[in-house]
Amino acid sequence: MRTRRMLTAALAAIAAVAFLPVAQAGAANGLSASFTKVSDWGSGFEGKITVTNGTSAALPSWTVEFDMPSGAQITSSWDTVRTNSGQHYTFKPPTWAGPLAAGASASFGFNGSPGNFGGILNCRLNSDTCTSGPSNPGAPGIPGAPSVTSTTNSSISLSWGGSTGTVTGYRVYEGTTVRATVTGTSATISGLGTCSSYTYSVAAYNSLGESGKSSTVTGTTTGCPQPVGGRGAPYLYMGWGNPPNPQTVMNATGVKWFTMAFVLSGGGCSPAWDGNRPLQGSADATAIQQIRAAGGDIVPSFGGWSGNKLGPNCGTPEALAGAYQQVINAYNLKAIDIDIENSDEFENETVQERIVNALRIVKQNNPGIQTIVTFGTTTTGPNYYGNRLIERARSLNANIDIFTIMPFDFGSGNIGADTQNAGEGLKNKLKSTFGWTDAQAYAHMGISGMNGLSDQQELTTTQTWTQIRDYAKSRGLGRLAFWSVNRDRGCPGGGVVSNCSGIAQPDWEFSRITAGF
Repeated sequence: MRTRRMLTAALAAIAAVAFLPVAQAGAANGLSASFTKVSDWGSGFEGKITVTNGTSAALPSWTVEFDMPSGAQITSSWDTVRTNSGQHYTFKPPTWAGPLAAGASASFGFNGSPGNFGGILNCRLNSDTCTSGPSNPGAPGIPGAPSVTSTTNSSISLSWGGSTGTVTGYRVYEGTTVRATVTGTSATISGLGTCSSYTYSVAAYNSLGESGKSSTVTGTTTGCPQPVGGRGAPYLYMGWGNPPNPQTVMNATGVKWFTMAFVLSGGGCSPAWDGNRPLQGSADATAIQQIRAAGGDIVPSFGGWSGNKLGPNCGTPEALAGAYQQVINAYNLKAIDIDIENSDEFENETVQERIVNALRIVKQNNPGIQTIVTFGTTTTGPNYYGNRLIERARSLNANIDIFTIMPFDFGSGNIGADTQNAGEGLKNKLKSTFGWTDAQAYAHMGISGMNGLSDQQELTTTQTWTQIRDYAKSRGLGRLAFWSVNRDRGCPGGGVVSNCSGIAQPDWEFSRITAGF
């Protein structure tokens, strides 16, 4: 076992090695640090780091830092000042050492355990890489550039060129975290989020240490939401507000899809339109037939503000998913919307959890269906319950396609600006939660506004709605809706009523604008 040297011996040792030639190529800035395992006795080892100043000027000082693999540790050191935080170790010159001359080298040593560790990791010299090649003499060469060979909703497969030298295996890194260890030149990383991007590099290793890392490659899992139609789908309510014939609106505006409101509990966990109209043989079923006959389609919305909801009445996620499935089967649906705005669902964490789990089951049982959740927002993005909904969707791998906010009923302000600010807040939350790019986050977003006067007397004019439409379109949002087609008729000074917008406007103008999305 090596013990700490006395000062005079250390000075002599450094002087002896100061101008020895260095066989290893230096880093790009002329500085390098190399690791050598001097001896290994199974339960422990002796290691040495040599710092080389390959520049033309003296190096006033240096800092070497690296990570030890999990389970390995350094227990003593000499000719250096050592500190550590967990597995991360930092070394500086001893207090008696002066500047490192141009072309000179200096070494320090350390003991640790166990002896059969795989080599130091992530070596840095003065915040730069320790070398331009392998960190450790005798370690393999850097692997060839990795490439993505295939992706699924939850996995990314990679391959890369083999390393020179003796290779025991390869480690696939995401940043500083090892995601896979393999013996060949390919790997599949599983358990990933849908429609999410990940960046990897590869390092080879053997008993003497680990190579430098390869160049990086970024892959994106599949399952990104694809428009199934209905990206612009205003709400149509057949139980209220003098509902128009949908074909009349379609012919006048070009809108093709409608969000049909609302599926509620018809008693217990049984779905019904408005809680009292059956899935078949109702005005709602007739409207769906008319829409489809004219070349359009529908997204049923479950929930809303008032009425008896399925979420609290279905006791388990499986039962709630079964209620959703009844409606899916009744109309052979391509998409569903869960309007989770009332406090009995949105602010009830047990029910919110049940809804997210139910949507996960729906996605598993209906490949290709698009799932949408719609909820309230602040002017800067989701509130606590909205953030929780997004976070639980990620944790439970629910694969929800579109998160739609309702940017109104703020009480005051500028609806156009508030809508865009709320949208940017939602985008940032989706990025931080799922690791998406801006474009991916926007594709998972929706906006559901309120045309004309809102419940709080906020004003959305046709000009403002055009601005909101253009914002959603330019950013590539996945959904645009408004409440409602029933109200898409002019009645200046009419206030907030069920069958008109409360402002002067041409009939169906908000629908026409939405059709341009």
